[in-house]
Amino acid sequence: MRVLVTGGAGFIGSHVVDALCDAGVRVRVLDRLRTPSVDERAEFVEGDIRDPAVARSAVDGVDAVCHQASKVGLGVDFADVCDYVAQNDVGTAVLLDALWRRAFNGRFVLASSMVVYGDGRCRCTDHGTVTARPRLVDDLRAGRFEPRCPVPGCSRPLTWEPVTEDAAPDPRNTYAATKLHQEHLCQTWGREAGAAVVALRYHNVYGPRMPRDTPYAGVVSIFASALGQGRAPQVFEDGRQMRDFVHVRDVARANVLALLNDNGEPGVYNVASGSPRTVGDVAWALSEAAGPHVPRPEVTGRWRLGDVRHIVASPQRAAAGLGFVAQVSFDEGMAEFARQHAPASRAH
Repeated sequence: MRVLVTGGAGFIGSHVVDALCDAGVRVRVLDRLRTPSVDERAEFVEGDIRDPAVARSAVDGVDAVCHQASKVGLGVDFADVCDYVAQNDVGTAVLLDALWRRAFNGRFVLASSMVVYGDGRCRCTDHGTVTARPRLVDDLRAGRFEPRCPVPGCSRPLTWEPVTEDAAPDPRNTYAATKLHQEHLCQTWGREAGAAVVALRYHNVYGPRMPRDTPYAGVVSIFASALGQGRAPQVFEDGRQMRDFVHVRDVARANVLALLNDNGEPGVYNVASGSPRTVGDVAWALSEAAGPHVPRPEVTGRWRLGDVRHIVASPQRAAAGLGFVAQVSFDEGMAEFARQHAPASRAH
């Protein structure tokens, strides 16, 4: 069996390649730049997925596709929109066109994201399960971070509940919109091609090889970079934003299960740890694991309009449909990450 992994030189993609090679699968990597993370056991194709000739060459002779190539993160502001659409939407369309022209109908796994849910699932004490409205600038400026009930006449703060895959999508930023469109494009192609499409909605992924020192990096990497430079992690809002942080090795294993388990049902799956934590928890876990002499987190009250307050996944469908249950605990994963990103003078 030969599997194409697009974006296989990147953070998550390179771990997927490692896991596939360990499973005895032949792997072809398509990426714009070869990095030291690329497993030497894999065949490497250098090129841009948006180039039709490159895409056609990459899909030739493969039995399954794992589509990890993507521009990720919230970004800087809406000026990033063209780049997100070009890399995520157009790149996916060119890949699917190449598969269509090859009459490919093998298994296709898409790296999607929990950002498609928006604020996820919320509950009002009076009105039950409701969809939170986008937060208002005036509320954020005033430090009112919790979403409030959208029912007219009610403004009670909402509590979060685990979001399931059948929740209505509600993308709140450009990246989220492109990830949902990727899902729609892949599902449309899959129906017409007779192919099994699995979309894995990653929650907050962290671990070795995570990008650093970029506005597109995840919060775990941003905190670790600050600590590595001797600075206190800057925690936005009040630090009580709830997330699910899942280790990249678990994410790679979920991809392998989705690719190699022919009995796995097509569709969308949350890929999460099932053990939600606050953003503040992450900052403190990293600083404490880094040692007694590093700065402790600072809660700043700053905010970004495109951020959602809480998004926590239900991992039950992935357990039942793919056999995926996360194995790396929060404490283990954060301690490992902190050690890897410790300043050189204190690294062990």
